[in-house]
Amino acid sequence: MAAVNWNRCEQSFGKRHGRNINIEHVFPMSWVTKSLKCGTRNQCRNSSDRFNRIEADLHNLYPALAEINDLRGAMSFVIIKGEKRVRKGCDFEVDKRSYKAEPRPEVRGNIARAMLYMADNYKELKLFKSQRKLMEKWHREDPPDSEEKRRNRLIESIQGNRNPYIG
Repeated sequence: MAAVNWNRCEQSFGKRHGRNINIEHVFPMSWVTKSLKCGTRNQCRNSSDRFNRIEADLHNLYPALAEINDLRGAMSFVIIKGEKRVRKGCDFEVDKRSYKAEPRPEVRGNIARAMLYMADNYKELKLFKSQRKLMEKWHREDPPDSEEKRRNRLIESIQGNRNPYIG
């Protein structure tokens, strides 16, 4: 797949990657469990149809390097001063002390549109004011490209809705 993936460190995915790849929820599921107040992730899966719908929303799912996905966890996105990258050749930074992460500039718009879509489409999900403001900025600075638009059309054909931030 030629899609720009927010934390694949500019690598192509293929058969050789195996367990090094997983599917990342850009809007963290731990934030969703807190918003829905349905318990742990497994408890939510067993008791909340709303959680299951949110967890399966394709607009929030991207392939990711498992190592980077694990490092990000449920961190908020920010701009981190300095360039302390977590992996050689990978423009992804984390500040474990403040529990924040910074993705590479080329995918910030994709991330922003996923986060904004989730917060707007599922009213119980909230973004802190500063996080929303940053996502709106990234959305403006990195507009949707042809691949993101293609992905949006494909998701609509499967899921029945589009991410309006992509068009």
